[in-house]
Amino acid sequence: MNRLDTNQTRSEVIDRDFLEHRAKLIDIAAFLDRCERAEGVDDFRLRAIRAAIPLLIDGQSERVRRILESFSDPTTGPIPEAPGKGASGAWEGSS
Repeated sequence: MNRLDTNQTRSEVIDRDFLEHRAKLIDIAAFLDRCERAEGVDDFRLRAIRAAIPLLIDGQSERVRRILESFSDPTTGPIPEAPGKGASGAWEGSS
């Protein structure tokens, strides 16, 4: 059955995907625990993850869009110079 099949019941979706997403939540919890045990201060990436977590359970629709936007740079103007060669995964001004 196609994962995008909209004819599935909620129970079918849960039966199929629950364990995978349970493991992802445990991974996030472990990551946060490791960060809290490590010395140093939070940076914008960790703050962005913490800010996105409440969006998962706020009961509102379009969670994916809203979470992606919470990590994204909303500015439209060009920057003078890129700070590095790769993406960091979160906008430094997002938190």
